[in-house]
Amino acid sequence: MSDDASWASTPGVRRSMRANRGRDTSPELAIRRELHRRGRRYFVNRRPVPTIRRTSDILFPRKKVAVLIDGCFWHGCPLHQTWPKTNSEFWLSKIETNIARDTETTRLWEEAGWGVLRFWEHQPVDEVVAEIEARLSE
Repeated sequence: MSDDASWASTPGVRRSMRANRGRDTSPELAIRRELHRRGRRYFVNRRPVPTIRRTSDILFPRKKVAVLIDGCFWHGCPLHQTWPKTNSEFWLSKIETNIARDTETTRLWEEAGWGVLRFWEHQPVDEVVAEIEARLSE
């Protein structure tokens, strides 16, 4: 077995988890497509604050707005979070760490003067884009 045995309970689980994308996910692409259709231009996977090693999914530097689209499993969605039955202690710790990092990222960026918009992957694209446009229009 590989070094990944600490988190992958089976080779099938390992394949499945490795197939999850960290960027350019379906929800991100749908939101970006709609923003582009509406004439909005943005940067993708950029650091709002170069000295902080965190990237936004969508970035509007002129308006100082960073957008993040969080996956329900990886970021602990209160509506859709499911907990794996296998290796549950590892996953609980992993997701709690992700949630804490999300909170810290938002705080750090806001302290640096950025507006931070966070959305769940399950939110309707039109609602997400409307909220982004409202913030950009302020």
